[in-house]
Amino acid sequence: QVQLVESGGGLVMAGGSLRLSCAASGRTFSSYAMGWFRQAPGKEREFVAAISWSGGSTHYADSVKGRFTISRDGANTVYLRMNSLKPEDTAAYHCAAAGTTGDLIRYELEYWGQGTQVTVSS
Repeated sequence: QVQLVESGGGLVMAGGSLRLSCAASGRTFSSYAMGWFRQAPGKEREFVAAISWSGGSTHYADSVKGRFTISRDGANTVYLRMNSLKPEDTAAYHCAAAGTTGDLIRYELEYWGQGTQVTVSS
């Protein structure tokens, strides 16, 4: 059974930092791009960041560029380092996997995690 399990969410004050982790299991993701999405209550799911299978290519939403960094450790672990957090970053953050970073950006996802909540207080 393929699973993506996120961790590292929590409550943080504006300007603070968090690092989210995503552990994938059930198969190897060495040929998959992986990424992060978020969804706030009453809002649509939003692309946040993506990283290629090799780790050599990354993409970010304009709203997080310069503040968030995506990285991966081998085939099955991906991280999202979030700095200078803002209240508008409050959401459930989900890990996802797809064939390419382009697929992730187009929301053409193959695997999806249950999410970890990030709450940023002002």
